[in-house]
Amino acid sequence: MLELHGQIEEAVNAIRQRWDRTPHAGIILGTGLGPLVQQIENQVAIEYSSIPHFLKSTATSHRGRLVCGDLCGLPVMAMEGRFHMYEGYPLKQITLPVRVMKAMGANLLVVSNAAGGMNPFHKAGDIVVIEDHINLMGDNPLIGINDDRLGPRFPDMSEPYNLELVEKALEVARKNNVVAHKGVFVAVAGPNLETRAEYRFLRAIGADVVGMSTVPEVIVAVHSGMRTVGFSVITDMCLPDALEAADVSKIIAVANDAEPRLRTLISGVLEHEKSQLPS
Repeated sequence: MLELHGQIEEAVNAIRQRWDRTPHAGIILGTGLGPLVQQIENQVAIEYSSIPHFLKSTATSHRGRLVCGDLCGLPVMAMEGRFHMYEGYPLKQITLPVRVMKAMGANLLVVSNAAGGMNPFHKAGDIVVIEDHINLMGDNPLIGINDDRLGPRFPDMSEPYNLELVEKALEVARKNNVVAHKGVFVAVAGPNLETRAEYRFLRAIGADVVGMSTVPEVIVAVHSGMRTVGFSVITDMCLPDALEAADVSKIIAVANDAEPRLRTLISGVLEHEKSQLPS
């Protein structure tokens, strides 16, 4: 953990050679949700391979670059593609970009993912505004010696997702006729999808959506003192008594179709952020 600080500094220095502004927010875009970066103005796009200690994104539809610029009048850093535990990467390295965003000056993390829906009152294409999560990945990015420069040894997780921003996102959804729900996200290691029995278990312990990402990044954001707002796009329904075999191409297509609606919610949150800044 102590060597992590040096890795963060090296990555920050490399980014600042190309883009030397202070971001208000960092954004992580999940499967099928990359097109949002097209809305970023004054873009500076940096391939992950050009940033020290950034990993290679191997997941389907993940472009693998950091796009910096202006979104809704705020400076942002957006990851067009993320890293996953199932790619064989350790969580400390998977979450390094969040540390870098914080070191660059970001105080807000906007995180999104494509997820399986387990709540029978939801349907594919709906958006879930994450209000809480369950970590079943069997690991944690904070395990090991704590570097007090990066955050406290025992970070409080009573509100990992900023509840004011959760309500703001739901308000934006209502105003724009976007179907959105408040819900609990559960993270598993993957890469296989779940069995019928596992879906029953996950639903029974209180989860509405399931995926293979997000939670490690949010844990690190909380550890770093960042506020977080999270979104899951339900790409397929995982109801154990009506379960169909997953089709990755269909999952990506549903995520692509929902991306404009997700963009509306993220833009609404950022507009709210902008309105709160001193004039």
